[in-house]
Amino acid sequence: MLGRIFHDRKLPGGGSLYTVSAAWPVLGRRTIAIRERPDRPARVAELELRAGTVTIPRPQEPRKSSLPKQITLTLLEVSEPAPPAGAEPLLWRLLTSHAAPDADAAWQIVDWYRARWTIEQFFRILKQQGLRVEDSQLETADRLLKLAAVATRAALVTLQLTQARDGRDGLDSRFVFSPAELDTLQAVDRSYARSSPSRLNPYPSRTLPWAAWIIARLGGWDGSRTKTATPPGPSPSSMASTSSKPWLLAGPYAIYTSPSLTAS
Repeated sequence: MLGRIFHDRKLPGGGSLYTVSAAWPVLGRRTIAIRERPDRPARVAELELRAGTVTIPRPQEPRKSSLPKQITLTLLEVSEPAPPAGAEPLLWRLLTSHAAPDADAAWQIVDWYRARWTIEQFFRILKQQGLRVEDSQLETADRLLKLAAVATRAALVTLQLTQARDGRDGLDSRFVFSPAELDTLQAVDRSYARSSPSRLNPYPSRTLPWAAWIIARLGGWDGSRTKTATPPGPSPSSMASTSSKPWLLAGPYAIYTSPSLTAS
């Protein structure tokens, strides 16, 4: 279990979740990049990390009387002691069932928390903003499990392509596509180069950004690079709608280019 605290609670030994960590030593310091949001610009934050255990009593409501009287969890506080002028300091208080015996273990928990947005994006692609597996009319558990397995792979590929669209991810596309699918994408890329020589794929061949650029073109993006142009794959949902095309095209392309067919 891992979650962020948004409400303070008193502790049996005195103090509260918001104050108890003030007496704990700093386990470590780290610099992280904070992404841009509508209410703040992107920036770099210098963080301090404290961690310890806390015992939380059971709520007093009668309907909670069946719960244990108290539980012991790990509390982590990630704070920014010296934010830039005019910037709101970063402060995360995290409660988890995972132990944090040292700085490495504590930072690992923080990294899990920082991955929350990627996890949320994955489920959005899997569900309402992409593959819409919840709309399936399958009625048996084994068929639903098979559908979920296929959809999970497709959602992961879509997420990887969406993350690679800005060109900063140099991951080899062989980790995502088969040789036949890559050959198909290569042929599609050559076709776009012939029809639009002024809008060539700017990324190294067979990298994931290269593949994302081609799939975005298949989805209707025109390949323009003006200041006002939308980048390839403007949303996970649009990328999801076209990420299956390499698989759909690979079979016919392999037949078309087979030696037996070309020889005849």
